[in-house]
Order: sequence, then structure tokens, then C-alpha cells
Amino acid sequence: MELSEKPIDDGFRIPGEFENQSRCFIIWPQRPDNWREGGKPAQKSFACLAEKLANIEKVTMLVNEDQYENARNKLSSNIRVVEMSSNDAWMKDFGPFYVINDKGKVRSVIFQFNAWGGLLDGLYFPWDKDNQVALKVSDLENLDYYRVNDFVLEGCAVHVDGQGTLIATEDVVLSEGRNPGILKASAEKFFHDYLGIKKTIWLPHGYFMDETNGDIDNMINYVAPGEIVLTWTDDKTDPQYPISLNAFNILSNSVDARGRKLIIHKLQMPKPLTLSREEANGVDPINGRLPRIPGQRLTASYVSYITTNEALIVPEFDDPQDEIAKKQLAILYPGRKIIGLAAREFLIGGGNIHTIVGEVPGKLVE
Repeated sequence: MELSEKPIDDGFRIPGEFENQSRCFIIWPQRPDNWREGGKPAQKSFACLAEKLANIEKVTMLVNEDQYENARNKLSSNIRVVEMSSNDAWMKDFGPFYVINDKGKVRSVIFQFNAWGGLLDGLYFPWDKDNQVALKVSDLENLDYYRVNDFVLEGCAVHVDGQGTLIATEDVVLSEGRNPGILKASAEKFFHDYLGIKKTIWLPHGYFMDETNGDIDNMINYVAPGEIVLTWTDDKTDPQYPISLNAFNILSNSVDARGRKLIIHKLQMPKPLTLSREEANGVDPINGRLPRIPGQRLTASYVSYITTNEALIVPEFDDPQDEIAKKQLAILYPGRKIIGLAAREFLIGGGNIHTIVGEVPGKLVE
């Protein structure tokens, strides 16, 4: 049921990703102008991710009508497969936001999605089916929901500590393609009213050449309230270096909603990854879709991991830094298992593994 009040008025707030979650949603990839070879390599990677998550929590795979049988045959019986239309497979970005209250009740918040910039600098057209997914999932889960008709926001555009602090990039939230002419104060009002946020920390830029304009989830992740990991490189010649350094300086001089100075852990990047000619040529060039170009840089960041109750799913890039990053995260998350997952196919599609999964907060559902 759509609710007329705002979450803040009803005592609801957005939880951190490190808090309890009950289940998750993923969308089956297929569009040939984004996923190479008709999506077949990506489908193997998505299925691998889904199976790893299904060992931890309940997983639902959403599929278009023409892919139902294919997905059902490629996934184990542990994974629920539900037919639901979408334009592409970025569940974290256009699925519901979730808010909870002190009694553990879960509701959803539905923001607008326009493919990371609409007709100005968006990545594909149309996006109408994607923009319906949050409502459809809310109905499927019988969740009461709040709808925000005049604000564009993707799930990967924000990271929160669950205690009133939100971190975002100006390049994304304030972009002309998403929210033309909006001021920080107006964006912060939406964060406050619909997510229960009391303090927003703004970074100017996200990951270098991130085609979303720089969603925050390739830059930082919350380990716990007051503690984050930050994408880092010691290579001063890398164009990511000044971006990460500026972010570090801003975050080091910021306090969160409870007045805490942030503990910042630098998470070194792998060596720069670029799209091969074979990979680029495997993507169908279709009018209206951002083309894939050989040599373009991929958004290889370890902070784009998935946090579950029992484990972290960490992207791997066939780089010596993979093991170093996993060991560092194992220290930061002593109660969780660290599970690696080859991430290149996700990068080829323009994202990373964090962008794929929409987690539902709450107690585990048996």
C-alpha cells in the first residue's frame, strides 16, 4: 500500500548494509548491447554469485519472460525465479530502498530512475521497465511503500551508516541529467525525509571514468558506523590518485551524524583494467546505448563488495592485490567469511558486484 506520510514522520530510517538482512534480489542479464555474446558469459557470473548468496540467505532471481526457462535451468532449486520485466540487470540501482523502524518493521521507498542521466547523459533508453521494478518488488513482498516522484536516486549513489549519516558524490546526485538545478540543501531534505538522514557528507567525484558519473559505491563502503574503506592508489600518476586523495582529505576532516571522526581504511586498487578488443566487439552496437570501446578503463574497485550476515562477497580481478584486499577485509570483518568472486564480466557490463544485488533488511526468513 502506498503511504501518504514520510518515513521520518513514521519513525523509519535506512539501515547500514552491515545490519541484519533477510533475503536479496538479483536480475538476470540478457541485453546484447550491454552484455557481450548475448549475455551468456554474464549469466554464468550472475548464476555463480546467486549460488554463493543462496548458501547464506534466500535469493530471488527476476527474469524477463523470454529468459525464464533459461534462468530456471541454469540455477539451482535453492533460488526462486520470478518473471518480472526490466530493461537491464542493475537491481541495486533501481530496486527499492528499504527503511526500518525500532520494532524491525520493513517498508520500501521508491525513488525515480532514469538510467544514470536520462536523455542528457544516461546510458540507455528506454528505462521505463526498470523504473517499475521497485514498485513491483514492493507489491511482490507485500511491503507498504513511500513514493518519491520528484527526485532521481540510485541505490549505488549513496552509502549510509544506519545512524543518520549518508555519503554521496556531487557528480551523481546533483547532475543535470538526474536532478537539474537541485541544490545540496534540497537533496539533503529528501535524504532526511525519506531515509532518516541527519548528516550528508559530499564527495565531489567518484571513481575515475565511472560511466554512471561516479556512484559512491566504487569509492567507499561502510564497515560499521564511523568506519569506512576507501578506494586508494599509491600511484601518483594514476588519474584516480587525486580523486582518492581529495576524498580522503574531505572524509578525514568530517564528522558523522553523531559527531564521530571517521576511521578510514585505504583499500588499494588492482592494476588498471581495460576492455579488450574481443570483449568490446562482443557487445552489440545499438543506437541509444553507450558503446563499448577497446581500451576503455573498467571500474575495478574492491570496495564494491556485498555484505551479508555471515560473509562478504569480494570482487576479484586476477591481480596479486586480490589476496591482500581479502586479508585486509577479513581483519575488518572478523565475524564474517570472505568469499572471492571473479568480477570481470560485471565490469564489462559497466558496474561491479555491489550494483547487482538488492538486499532486504530484517530477520532471516526460514
